[in-house]
Amino acid sequence: MKRFKIPHIFIFLFWIIVSCSLLTYVIPSGSFEREQKDYGELTQTVIVPDSYKEIPKNYSLQAALVNETVEGKSSPVSVLGTFSAIPKGLADSAVLVFYLFIIGSVFTVVQYTGAINAFLFALIAKFKNKPKLLLFLVYMTVFSASSFMGILGESIALIPIFLFLSKSLGYDRLFGFALISIPLFLGWSSGVTNPFTVQISQIIAELPIGSGMGFRFFIYLVYAGVGFYFIIRYGNRIKKNPSMKSMNNDDFNLAEFGSFEKGKLELKHIYILLFFVLSYAAILLAVQLIGWGLIEMSGCFIGMLIVIAMIAGMSGDELMKAFTKGLKIMIVPALVVGIARGISVVLEEGMIIDTILYHSSEALLTIPTVFAAEGMLFFQTLLNFFIPSASGQALVSMPLMTPLSDILGISRQTAVLAYLLGDGLSNLIIPTNGILMAMIGMAGVSYQKWLKFIFTLFIVVMILALVFIVIAVLMGY
Repeated sequence: MKRFKIPHIFIFLFWIIVSCSLLTYVIPSGSFEREQKDYGELTQTVIVPDSYKEIPKNYSLQAALVNETVEGKSSPVSVLGTFSAIPKGLADSAVLVFYLFIIGSVFTVVQYTGAINAFLFALIAKFKNKPKLLLFLVYMTVFSASSFMGILGESIALIPIFLFLSKSLGYDRLFGFALISIPLFLGWSSGVTNPFTVQISQIIAELPIGSGMGFRFFIYLVYAGVGFYFIIRYGNRIKKNPSMKSMNNDDFNLAEFGSFEKGKLELKHIYILLFFVLSYAAILLAVQLIGWGLIEMSGCFIGMLIVIAMIAGMSGDELMKAFTKGLKIMIVPALVVGIARGISVVLEEGMIIDTILYHSSEALLTIPTVFAAEGMLFFQTLLNFFIPSASGQALVSMPLMTPLSDILGISRQTAVLAYLLGDGLSNLIIPTNGILMAMIGMAGVSYQKWLKFIFTLFIVVMILALVFIVIAVLMGY
């Protein structure tokens, strides 16, 4: 019997779009009323609780083929709508797509200067007798950046560096990919001060920003330890028995990312890396303090390119050669983000997201408090498949989960925690998560291999999440 093989990521996402389009013919359409609300300096469109109304569907040949608008009715997604979801998703994600192109090119230019290679070899030599200490420091840096600062998609361009580090220390491609992806997603889940999850959800839930940090920091420590143990356990196993590698047929030469030749760490390399790190930190600080978005960040990265090229003494032609190489490397990761967005497009156009939201929230009202709180976790996990944007998910679900938690006698802080864990942990496996799929495409790891590798850890961290929710309910968190 021929083994099932998950197809190329673009084909895989396309079939998910088709499947979701078919669901719009089966799942009733409906919608909540929405209203504009001010949350501090932000004005957001949020759902009005208890306002859900089912909308009759318009079934016709025209609606099935090329769309048809009928007042007072919704139409299932047509054949044309299914195909159009891809360009619409790319258009909706255009800023993020071009941001990924630009940031990928920045890292490629920095690598072209030789600064990264020289620094990595110096670092490996420094910790040659303590490789696990080096791995732990790198792991915790990524974990903390994700949990405290909300760093996620920005790290895609770092994947070649992590793969090179893995190869240099005698591990495989999957180990290097796990070393960056696991701390990113587990750190995001703990969300100690993550501005894109905990801060937005607490504002909507009308909680003091940053409140409940102590318990989230405890979760941060637990997940940090569990994730690192999982990675190192795999690394030890494949070093002891190389035949146990999850990607046995991979030559792991990293040729697609250019040369990683050993070089001497020079003064100009130090200047380049210092400028890059300080500039990057300043950009992230501006995101936190003055509300910069992807456009402002992209503009700054373009400025960084010019300065780095000047420090390195690169000619215009050399700069453009490295820049265009970066664009080529990021084609698949960047386009995956836009295509994955097409899934949300068909669910929104078929008007079934609110229906899923309504019936899930109604079911939680029928079960005991502790189970209802855990039901919130499962609900947020399911919702993340359909709305993989963390802030978007918060704006959709928290206006409902907040009053629902009041009715159930569950604290709003626990409702926020359920959202954080449900949104974050499922990012490890869901194929609608554009960032995950972009990272997989960048690293050269198939989704099938990744799912097989990570599924055990996903089950463990989800069980821990259930335990954390029970603790939160029992202690009145």
